[in-house]
Amino acid sequence: MTHIEPEPPEAVAVFGDQIDLARRFAAALGEHGEERGLIGPLEPPRLWSRHILNSAVIAPLFSGRVADVGSGAGLPGLVLAIARPDVDWVLIEPMERRVAWLNEQVDGLGLANVTVARARAEDWRDLATFDAVTARAVSALRTLIPLTAPLLRDGGELILLKGASAEAEITAAQKQLRKFGVTDARMEPAGEGVIAEPTRVFRGTIRR
Repeated sequence: MTHIEPEPPEAVAVFGDQIDLARRFAAALGEHGEERGLIGPLEPPRLWSRHILNSAVIAPLFSGRVADVGSGAGLPGLVLAIARPDVDWVLIEPMERRVAWLNEQVDGLGLANVTVARARAEDWRDLATFDAVTARAVSALRTLIPLTAPLLRDGGELILLKGASAEAEITAAQKQLRKFGVTDARMEPAGEGVIAEPTRVFRGTIRR
């Protein structure tokens, strides 16, 4: 039987009155994620701390209409849609089995603020319309910026979850930042004082 990490006490503070939906999603992902190829075998025992809360603490940064590129298991897109029912989310994912999972969760959880689109970001035709674009663990910034920046309206914001190498990624992506009009590029922590290890967030505003 898969061991799923017990819900940490800070989960209620992060999700508020949406906590029951977060619990249902965590239970489904913990139980079925590995067998469906959505998460690795090491992830269920750290599902809340490493994945769900890591994604959820950036929820206050969003408004309007947001795209999540490469949604995969629903990290961060589904987690953010649960935490922020007042925001419209479009989950862009190319793999059919992952799209099936995302649609199952959207229907099962009754998430009226989510649209799932089977597509690659580079093939997305509805360009320059989103208020923000997010992604988690997709690729390095120099690869990710050309995929995500064209989706944003002028003044829209990239809000990307990154790992320990984030500062080096910004340095390596200077050419792409300039080419796609990403200004005020910076790294910020999210969730300080709420979760044990704050989430690293890359933020940058599009100016065309």
